[in-house]
Amino acid sequence: MDESLGTMSGAELATVELPRLRSLLLDLVFQGAYQEGEFVLTSGQRSTYYINGKLVTLHPQGALILGRLFLDLLSPEVTGVAGLTLGADPLVTAVSLVAMYANRWLYPLIIRKEAKGHGTKAFIEGLSLPAGSLVTVLEDVVTTGQSALKAVDRLRAAGYQVNQVLAMVDRQQGGAELYAEQGLAFTALFTLQDIQAHWASRHPQ
Repeated sequence: MDESLGTMSGAELATVELPRLRSLLLDLVFQGAYQEGEFVLTSGQRSTYYINGKLVTLHPQGALILGRLFLDLLSPEVTGVAGLTLGADPLVTAVSLVAMYANRWLYPLIIRKEAKGHGTKAFIEGLSLPAGSLVTVLEDVVTTGQSALKAVDRLRAAGYQVNQVLAMVDRQQGGAELYAEQGLAFTALFTLQDIQAHWASRHPQ
């Protein structure tokens, strides 16, 4: 583990300035979430790199850091954070918990890929918010943007307003353009270029 991050407690991470948090998060990505080699993606496409966002979002320090960084990007009017399962599950939870320590109520919503096959047969799990509530969609890694857009569509069908999509990493393969077409603001903490530049600095030829 990166020594500077490995020696930091949760209490310390809760007070570190945001620019420093971003740097620590990038270091955490390089503990294994980003790899170079030959990979086959879910889409069937081949890639020379792979980003496993869950190795960051399911890391205790990573969850806390992401919770703080995403919370800083949310407009005051937002009352819910949501995302498509499984990638967004730890993100919406982390942001909601961090928000509570900042005396702010943000309700986490998890969007199923398919409607539940029993009970209410709902697509959205979480407390029901008033119609018209403003919700932000969270994602770990954005490629084409389709996963987060599916969450946006489900939320809009349920009567919510969606103002933006926030991501940890933008692979820069069409996601930003797709969200712009849908009238959604989009912000990623890192682009693929950021990550590959950092990788190159750590792995000189």
